Amino acid sequence: MRALDRKLLRDLRLIWAQALAIALVLACGIMLMVAAQGTQRSLEQTRAAYYERFRFADVFAQATRAPRALLPEIAAIDGVALAEGRIAFHAVLDIAGMEEPATARVVSLPAEGGAILNLPLLRTGRMPDPVRPEEVLINEPFGEAHDLVPGSSFRGIFDGQLRELTVTGWALSPEFIYTMAPGTFMPDDRRFGLIWMNEAAAASAKGMDGAMNDVALTLTRGADERAVIDALDRLLDPYGGTGAFGRDRQESHAFLDSELEQLAGLALFMPPVFLIVAAFLVNMVLGRLIGIERPQIGLMRAVGYTRAEVAVHYLKLAALIGVMGLVLGWGAGWWLRNGMLALYGDFFRFPFVLRDFNIAAVVISAVLGLAAVLLGAMRAVLAALRLPPAEAMSPPAPPVFTRGWLDRLIYGLRLRQTSMMILRSILRWPARAAITLFGVSASIAVLVASYFFFDAMEVMTDSVFGQGNRQQVTLTLNQAQTLSVLDDALALPGVRKVEGAYAVPVRLVNGHRDRLSALQGHFAGAELSRLMDDERGAVALPAEGLVLPALLARALDVGPGDRLRVELLAAPREVLDLPVAAVIHQSLGQEAHIGAPALFSALRLAPQVNQIHLLVDTDAMSALHAQIKRTPAVASLTDWSEVRRQFDESLGENLLTMVAIYTVIGVLIAIGVVYNAARIQLAERSHELASLRVMGFTRGEVGFVLVGEMMLLSLLAVPIGWFLGGWFAAGMIEAVSTDVVQIPLLISRRTYAAAAAVVVLASLVAALMVRRRLDRVELATALKARQ
Repeated sequence: MRALDRKLLRDLRLIWAQALAIALVLACGIMLMVAAQGTQRSLEQTRAAYYERFRFADVFAQATRAPRALLPEIAAIDGVALAEGRIAFHAVLDIAGMEEPATARVVSLPAEGGAILNLPLLRTGRMPDPVRPEEVLINEPFGEAHDLVPGSSFRGIFDGQLRELTVTGWALSPEFIYTMAPGTFMPDDRRFGLIWMNEAAAASAKGMDGAMNDVALTLTRGADERAVIDALDRLLDPYGGTGAFGRDRQESHAFLDSELEQLAGLALFMPPVFLIVAAFLVNMVLGRLIGIERPQIGLMRAVGYTRAEVAVHYLKLAALIGVMGLVLGWGAGWWLRNGMLALYGDFFRFPFVLRDFNIAAVVISAVLGLAAVLLGAMRAVLAALRLPPAEAMSPPAPPVFTRGWLDRLIYGLRLRQTSMMILRSILRWPARAAITLFGVSASIAVLVASYFFFDAMEVMTDSVFGQGNRQQVTLTLNQAQTLSVLDDALALPGVRKVEGAYAVPVRLVNGHRDRLSALQGHFAGAELSRLMDDERGAVALPAEGLVLPALLARALDVGPGDRLRVELLAAPREVLDLPVAAVIHQSLGQEAHIGAPALFSALRLAPQVNQIHLLVDTDAMSALHAQIKRTPAVASLTDWSEVRRQFDESLGENLLTMVAIYTVIGVLIAIGVVYNAARIQLAERSHELASLRVMGFTRGEVGFVLVGEMMLLSLLAVPIGWFLGGWFAAGMIEAVSTDVVQIPLLISRRTYAAAAAVVVLASLVAALMVRRRLDRVELATALKARQ
């Protein structure tokens, strides 16, 4: 080995603990980048392969009842590759051993030749026999939840008719990667399932012989999706078409796309923080090492080593630290990626998961990681190379300090001598103190930006479940009915209070911008289901005009005072021109809202309801469930206590995992920064600290000088970290919020306190680790050391 290479290994052995601390900080950033990008890339490839193999459609549309003879005309639309018509509807199920009714989306299977789009993937059992109308295929999660193995039976209620159904197999479908019951926020495999049944049986159940109410299309390469959707809408409008849409508005695809957008935001937003901290730490440690080896640098220059050779030597040391961080980050990132893919695979029920190595993430992380440490080292290296050899071999001139107004202020405080030493050290080397301050504040900011999700979820939960939806049960009706149905609902077992609501699918149009949504009509005096603003609480509906969530208003580029064209996509299929009265902030749900009197006045109709909210005696829930199973007018039942349980359970588990990871990351940053700063302090002030021992100061008092400075800087970093944490949290919201979910920005005192406590405790541990080394310093050796 060359002499400089041997010296490189000796230097690394000398600073191994500091180098490891820096490598761990760098590894955290690399881990997040590799894990997020790797998970995103793997999920994208898994989704693409799943969609391609099982022919996921490009365009979807529903209608009330369209003749099957229309299908060839739909297939002839310019840009359409394949077209398929189906029968689809929701039904109430009676499952043995389950007290409350379940709900299912029923989809027909073609009578001949099998499905050509959105193919169900058979997981176990067989397809239904076309000549046996009672045989059905169910989705695998629903079958597992109820142990409905092939050969099992259950009952379905189709338009008031009770039918015995036999399970022939379990399946998955690219159309239903993410499955939710109408009116809910989370998948519930116990209460909501999918049923594929023969076309003849589905047509018989819904009275749709020779008809269809669901259309799926695939497009040719380069086809204009917007033009195809417009043409399809024109064909289906006479038959109650509710508006065609592309994949971006298909519920399952939209939620999966939302998760991928959040992963992309995470990969872009957080890693730079760790790279910047690592660069500062490399500058701090390498600057100290070069200061110690100043005479050696002068000697190397004197015996013939060039500036470039000396510079490359120290840059290689920085690069070696970077390589350590890269290797650790890649290993942790791949491990975290595999764990995330396992979670996503179970949550979205992919039949397979493709694990992509993602060489691009490896290369990008390597370039950024090495660039961070090399840039951090560059300033210290260039400063050393500016010195002529003779000057470098001489001890540096002692620093010149003057007594300034801050010194007089410190003296006026009449502090103990050890406390004054701490303050003077910070004032004499402000750059070094600033690096420590920045690193500790960054670790606090990372924790604030992760812990605040608990506050956001608490606000969302209270807004949606505590304030917005205070009913116990919501009934969705098969079709709209007059207000007299509320009296019938009040007569149901155990019902103490009822409220009606009306929802209709609409297309909102503002110039060239349009969105498919739902228009919710709210009746005056509603107390069970209220419109909520996450920031201002309950919203009173104006006498006229629309109330829009902020995300929907932004997508349509409208604000209060603007007017929107509202196209109703279900009976009575009117077109309204309505003003936007207000814009509110909502985390979940992106529907438009209007007062029911204003809506029915504009439609020139008597008030109607198609949703009924119930307040029910808990003891009577069993009787209510039994009655609903025998009520043909009810399409589905939503139990809000169960919806909340699913919401809390799913988000709680995910949040705890995320917070645990970010807590480890924040602690590693704090330990890395404080440990390096304390080691440098110990190395530079060993003579001074040893002198204090000779002068009679106790070990505790001398240790206080070292530990006290680190803890003072850590405490000073707390308010800075809080401020940066608020900025990080806002950035995280911007990065991970999507068209589906808008996370509110609210940070509680509890979050600020927890972040500060964790980091300050980690800083204390790091400082005490160095404090132990102080006890092992030989006084004679320290007193003889060159200054």
